[in-house]
Amino acid sequence: MNNKAVILGCNYYIGLSTIRCLGVNGVHTVAVDYDEHDRYGAESKYCSERLIAPYYKKDPQGFVQFLIDYAKKQNETPVLIPCHDAYVEIIDEYLDELKDCYLFSQTQKGLATTVMNKETLHSLAVEKGMAVPETVRLNDEDFFEKIDTIIKYPCIVKPTDSPTFVATFRKKLFKVHNQEELKEALQKAASKELEVIVQRIIPGFDDHMYTFDAYLNQDSKVTHWTTAQKHRQYPINFGASVYTEQRYVPELYEIGAKFLEEIGYKGFGEIEFKKDAETGKFYLIEINARITNFNTMLNKVGLNFPYITYRELIGSPLPPKAVKEDKNIVFWYAYEDLLAIRGYIRTGQLTRKQIFLSLFKKKAYAIWDWKDPKPGLIFFKKIARKFLKR
Repeated sequence: MNNKAVILGCNYYIGLSTIRCLGVNGVHTVAVDYDEHDRYGAESKYCSERLIAPYYKKDPQGFVQFLIDYAKKQNETPVLIPCHDAYVEIIDEYLDELKDCYLFSQTQKGLATTVMNKETLHSLAVEKGMAVPETVRLNDEDFFEKIDTIIKYPCIVKPTDSPTFVATFRKKLFKVHNQEELKEALQKAASKELEVIVQRIIPGFDDHMYTFDAYLNQDSKVTHWTTAQKHRQYPINFGASVYTEQRYVPELYEIGAKFLEEIGYKGFGEIEFKKDAETGKFYLIEINARITNFNTMLNKVGLNFPYITYRELIGSPLPPKAVKEDKNIVFWYAYEDLLAIRGYIRTGQLTRKQIFLSLFKKKAYAIWDWKDPKPGLIFFKKIARKFLKR
């Protein structure tokens, strides 16, 4: 295994878990970031090289040229693994320039961007017969009437381009309770020139959120997969996983695998679903086209997706595998879960007893690892400084 793994985005625990999943198997890992600040993932003992590249937002061509120049110096073609949505987008945009000097999963230009964009994903899902939340677009006729009769309040205003929206507003969407709040949300998005759509909220608490996590080979066939159930998110109700459990839900394979294979998807992908609390129907919410937040938990249940990716791309694929039983292991991002718990209790969505009883399951931690403590210690110091400043 002489091919290096170039990992984009190591200032967050997704990059850290990817480095660990590869490094523990003897892969030479290269952490690429645009700033030395807070890149605690690159402090892992499994990180072989640490590089600083031009900032992809300010100088995308410079960033891509940096990657190309690095690849040309290597004896074997490196494997490229993005760990943030923005990196997925830039690889997709510059796919033709990068494909000659890197190995990466998605080879159909534009597909990754299509599934990450909420509006184009919605259209694609409808075309393939997937259930999606009812949606109204800003240019629809009788816009407000449709909100009143089809969507109803409360509803959500979602961006079509999530990474830019999150970077701008530090949240994934706006939840609105009446027409006045809706107009205010639309104005906020318009002021930043961000395109949005309005969707119905599928009924059900956060534990009605499920995922289908899979790897599809270069023939667009699912070779490895499992399913999971969210329990808590941050921000609450419309955020990222902070306490998620592997849970075998065969129906999600039937829905998810068929969809991903039909659209020609390749590599790791995660479909987020919400189960309607009233009908039991699963609705497609979004697709993550990069390694997921709870990668450490997936690794603990036997699916090391970064290594599965690496091995297939270098021409030595691992045997197919599916986890078709409940392993009773949860992913836990303790820092944000504590913030989420405060929100759930304040809003009366969970009790202290429910929280307490949930904490006794076997855990896969987002950051902490006894065998690789340095990133966790650095992160703890960062959080401690933040609280001291307050």
